[in-house]
Amino acid sequence: MSSPSIVWFRDDLRLADNPALRAAIDRDEPIIALYLLDEESPDMRPLGGAARWWLHHSLVSLGERIAERGGQLILRRGAAADVVPQLVTDTGAGAVFWNRRYGGPGRTVDADLKASLRDDGVEVASFAASVLFEPWTVTTGSGTHFSVFTPFWKACQALPSPRAPLPEPRELTGPARRVASDDLDDWALLPTRPDWAGGLRETWEPGEPAARARLREFLREDLDDYARGRDEPGRDVTSRLSPRLRWGEISPYTVWHETVETGGGAKFLSEVGWREFAWHTLYHFPKLATKNLRPEFDAFPWPRLKPSHLEAWQRGETGVALVDAGMKELWHAGIMHNRVRMVTASFLIKNLMIDWRRGEEWFWDCLVDADEASNPFSWQWVAGSGADAAPYFRIFNPELQREKFDKHDEYVRRWAPEHLDGGAPEPIVDLKASRNAALDAYEKVKRAPR
Repeated sequence: MSSPSIVWFRDDLRLADNPALRAAIDRDEPIIALYLLDEESPDMRPLGGAARWWLHHSLVSLGERIAERGGQLILRRGAAADVVPQLVTDTGAGAVFWNRRYGGPGRTVDADLKASLRDDGVEVASFAASVLFEPWTVTTGSGTHFSVFTPFWKACQALPSPRAPLPEPRELTGPARRVASDDLDDWALLPTRPDWAGGLRETWEPGEPAARARLREFLREDLDDYARGRDEPGRDVTSRLSPRLRWGEISPYTVWHETVETGGGAKFLSEVGWREFAWHTLYHFPKLATKNLRPEFDAFPWPRLKPSHLEAWQRGETGVALVDAGMKELWHAGIMHNRVRMVTASFLIKNLMIDWRRGEEWFWDCLVDADEASNPFSWQWVAGSGADAAPYFRIFNPELQREKFDKHDEYVRRWAPEHLDGGAPEPIVDLKASRNAALDAYEKVKRAPR
């Protein structure tokens, strides 16, 4: 009797450079490829709408690629502590493999499940696949975690080079008997009433093949201009790999080694390092999405929320050109240029005086690349409450940012042309007065007891 290996896919929806899958292949038993939609385990954060759209299409792609190689992608829904052991029992599996997670709830689920499965005599192993350097391997001289990026990245670069990517399997042996699977359509991941995903379909093709193609295209056509042009939202020189990395359609090891092989890309790789820094911060501070990393910011006197201001920001109707353009790009394409992300976030926090957590929640729902590390990490960075954060008094002036980085209005013309033809609303706040009000509020944080 065979004892199949279960490969539990999570945010690693790929066949190439997938250590958990490779371990199952090396075990030389039939492979049960599992994707589990777990929104029931304690503190597990439900996916946002744009993320659910991406997940649906990425699972379609993964399922097709597994089927082409002789296997089957099994879909199940529920709490991992219930679903995985039941699948082991039903299939007689002798091993379960997965790639590690670094957020608090996921780590707790994985640790408990690993212990219980091993108690039942099942082989269990987990692997590094989504970060280049695992959080416990990068520490300061005193053994603590880094809170500033530059020394963090220097410490990473002083470590041995990340391992080479693993090859993609050509064949996968499935179990002798077909295993029951959910129907993906029954998960209702796609929006229907209304179907607001037209812009996502127009912009993106989820799946591992498209991810590999985009990396090759970026390295061939855009890498040389990346360092010079990455801050200009009207230029199309960014990698657009963030959702690919978020869903694990391509691994950071593949991105790293193929970039290094070009002989350049230091600035781009430092942005990969910033992603690493976010995940390391989340590992050491699991409540990153809800709690100020710097506790002195708990004293910040957020005023009573003005729903009309929040709604105007969400809709891209603030009367401020670069902000409105960014928010409309977000709604249409599920993405936003990074420079504009900083500007829109600063405007919400420091001009509208709205708690950064409100903005983080909106981006979580609207971004196809929103993950549990980078999204809250970036919001806290702009707010001044996070790791290596911009000081609170650094307030992006959206008009000056437009003049500097979109001086020919290519970006504004594409996403908010009403600001060029006289049809834009009046600004909902005065930029100078609201900036001064934010600085006055910050003085209360500085005076708060430590």
